[in-house]
Amino acid sequence: MTAGNSVRVVAAGDHFVLPSLITRAVEQEVERARVTEVKLGWPLEPFGPVAEVQEASDAEDEMIEALAGAEVLVTQMGPVTERVLAACPDLRLVVVCRGGPVNVNLDAAKQRDVRVCFAPGRNAAATAEFTVGMMLAALRRIPQAHDPLARQGSWEGATYYTYEQSGLELEDLPVGLVGYGAVGSRVARVLCAFGARVMVYDPYVHGEIHGLRVTSLDELLGRSQVITLHARLTPETRGLIGARELGLLPSGAVVVNVARGPLLDEGALCDALESGRVSAAALDTYEREPLPADSRLLGLGDRVVLTPHLGGASRAVAQKAARIAAEEVGRWVRGEPLAHCLT
Repeated sequence: MTAGNSVRVVAAGDHFVLPSLITRAVEQEVERARVTEVKLGWPLEPFGPVAEVQEASDAEDEMIEALAGAEVLVTQMGPVTERVLAACPDLRLVVVCRGGPVNVNLDAAKQRDVRVCFAPGRNAAATAEFTVGMMLAALRRIPQAHDPLARQGSWEGATYYTYEQSGLELEDLPVGLVGYGAVGSRVARVLCAFGARVMVYDPYVHGEIHGLRVTSLDELLGRSQVITLHARLTPETRGLIGARELGLLPSGAVVVNVARGPLLDEGALCDALESGRVSAAALDTYEREPLPADSRLLGLGDRVVLTPHLGGASRAVAQKAARIAAEEVGRWVRGEPLAHCLT
């Protein structure tokens, strides 16, 4: 592609990364872009598997119709399946406004010479902030104190000022981080500012870190009053924290997960919460999403803080995602090397 030619772009946004944000960002990068907007249903409609791809909106037909004659797709949740790619022979570039293009069939894209890019780091700051917020909420019983006062006008939350029910503070608290990527490293810096005793386990990260590096997951678990998960979900890390690992934690430990639900064995966590070995958990992600109505987590009362996968939900994230994606489109149009490309 050369900068002098016009390029047809489909901005398949949703109710978070708005199509208008994508359009505005692309038009700032590409002078002769012709943008068609499509608005998918996420997050008002949950994502899920679509054909052979994951975490996508169920909108193959809509994508095929919108992509007729288009060379570029910028999307967050649009399903880029083998069927979609086969039906859209003009498509040359797909940019996913997320940290990983799990909604794209990469093998099929490569076979058709379609470049696939993504937007790493778009939500690192937001997720790190949310993680610390969830940790504080669990440690200081904030939601449990809020509910009776805000919903019933009851002062019963004052019982959390008793010694037996009062929470823990971060200063001097041993906190273990499982993973030290873009999110984990930010969480570590914030926790160090609070005065927490931060420990990190990440066999893939070398060099200087904030906190104390430990050489094994078992050592980290045995020394941490709080653990927070920041690993990527891979076949190796699925079920990383199960019954055995939870059993290594000091009695009354707290578990925080704002990464990916399947890193944690929910059944084992519920067992540990019910027995009291784990005193509290703060979870933003789950093995199944949306969280099923019969989930044991919903019966654990004030032992859990639960949110519906909101860690990356900030306006800045949506704006960054659109900007990072548009910059890739600009590079492609100008014939420059792509910064974050998998095919």
